[in-house]
Amino acid sequence: MSNLQAIGLITDIVLIDIINFSQLKSSQQLEIVSFLTKSYRKMIEKMLMNSHTPLSKFIIGFVSTGDGFYCILNPRLKGFGAILGLSFSHFAEHISQKYPYFEGIKIAVHTGEVNEFRDILGSKNFIGDGLNDCARFLEVKSFTISTVMVSSDAYESLKKFLQLHKDFATLLTKRELKKSSTHCFKDKHGKEFKGCLIWLRNSGIINPPDINLNSII
Repeated sequence: MSNLQAIGLITDIVLIDIINFSQLKSSQQLEIVSFLTKSYRKMIEKMLMNSHTPLSKFIIGFVSTGDGFYCILNPRLKGFGAILGLSFSHFAEHISQKYPYFEGIKIAVHTGEVNEFRDILGSKNFIGDGLNDCARFLEVKSFTISTVMVSSDAYESLKKFLQLHKDFATLLTKRELKKSSTHCFKDKHGKEFKGCLIWLRNSGIINPPDINLNSII
């Protein structure tokens, strides 16, 4: 019997999914994935410039899905995942202007459990129900571009984050944060999921709060 015992982290998970990725030519797939990851990395590094926070402290995990990727945030930023998703959505609109074949991205955000492990090459990787549950929210049929699908857990995390950071609450009010009615659905195993779409009428990139990220608790 294995002596391994999973020690999970509860944090925000942001999932980026490239629309109709499988229908692109292999050269286009490589081109758009390479550009997307490099562009988002530069965007986040610019966001972190004023806080002097390294990228590895802000995003503790990056998991490729083939047609997108998961960003796993530092648990000390729980609640900011929804805001990061809105920033990703805004930036994607500029990418579509550069590549006509790029149809946009779907973004889902969930607050859930992840477990870290080392893969066969010794690199840090993550698994967990949080990742699986986050992916379920991409299945919502009423998904529209420029919106972010957030689970009920992620939305509650966002509300707590805004209570702690009043300046962000004020900023989102100025940018006119909007929320859809609650979407309820079940997966093939009968597990129920609840979430909503959010968007900004005045979209843009929003920097994270300047807090100590030297720990993850």
